[in-house]
Amino acid sequence: MPSIGGSCHELRIQDKDKIWRVIYRVDETAVVIAEIFQKKTQQTPNAVIQLCKKRLRDYDSKSK
Repeated sequence: MPSIGGSCHELRIQDKDKIWRVIYRVDETAVVIAEIFQKKTQQTPNAVIQLCKKRLRDYDSKSK
């Protein structure tokens, strides 16, 4: 998902009656899960995008 950052991806999971999204990033030594949420519209909510960016920044600052 370029709107969040490089190497970020969105995994779509179809449940019985819901659709879930997992936003994650593949790093050299880890797969970092930024957020899991139920998606109800076509577009990813801006609040989710901003939250993912913050969590990944926090992860990066602590893992160095």
